[in-house]
Amino acid sequence: MARAGLTADRLTVAAADLADEVGFENVSLSALARRFGVKDASLYSHVENLQDLRTRVALLAGAELIDRIAVAVAGRSGKDALAAFAGSYREYALERPGRYAATQIRVDQSLVADSPALRRTAEITYGMLRAYGLEEPDLTDAVRLLRSTFHGYCALESTGGFGAPRAVQASWDKAIDALHVLLEHWPREESESDD
Repeated sequence: MARAGLTADRLTVAAADLADEVGFENVSLSALARRFGVKDASLYSHVENLQDLRTRVALLAGAELIDRIAVAVAGRSGKDALAAFAGSYREYALERPGRYAATQIRVDQSLVADSPALRRTAEITYGMLRAYGLEEPDLTDAVRLLRSTFHGYCALESTGGFGAPRAVQASWDKAIDALHVLLEHWPREESESDD
């Protein structure tokens, strides 16, 4: 029976698949148990609760997303890296909507510190932005700008929120062009020694 094959990893992948089918917010332990043909209680040997399961899906999805981005940006810099990064981000968000939604939840910082995938995300993202000559605190500001721009665009696109006749891809390309120009001319934070 399916019960013998239950593991935390199998449950996490199944929950991620379920999220893509029905939406991350609709993933429940009951729905997952039905998928495996077991009672809800059978899952508690492998996951603590729904929050634990959702965190596991978020970490899985974050790893998948950064793996795509890493492949896309390898050997690139500047605008080419930015466009590859953004394109991979957008493709994942549109192809894997439930998984992508999971990447937007707040994850306990102790888990972030222990996650190689999330550390890799920071390394790749900050590495791309350092090619623009950015240092802290400008790096953090730039990361927040990119994330909010990419997320906002993907959220609107996925719900059909762009009604103008212009092609959505053309607007995306223009947004990447504009972000590149902004990053090249970033308004630098003045250090206290500049006073």
